[in-house]
Amino acid sequence: MRVVADIPNPHVKITLHSYNNKYILKLEKANLEQIYKIEETEVAGDEGAIALLDEEFIEAVVNRFQDMRDAFVSTVRRNN
Repeated sequence: MRVVADIPNPHVKITLHSYNNKYILKLEKANLEQIYKIEETEVAGDEGAIALLDEEFIEAVVNRFQDMRDAFVSTVRRNN
């Protein structure tokens, strides 16, 4: 897997990878991560993959991280 770019963002760590004719967007926050696989033919090169990271998408990702954290905290509380 080749790292194409580290994309600066104040809310999450974003890394764009290339592997087996796919772009892999890896977004990380604390101990959580989200991964999106995109066929290279679906976007116009590296810049096309990076362009997907608009404000609305990042907001949805951050909200999903909060939901993931809440779900994990809830299960820890129920099962401890």
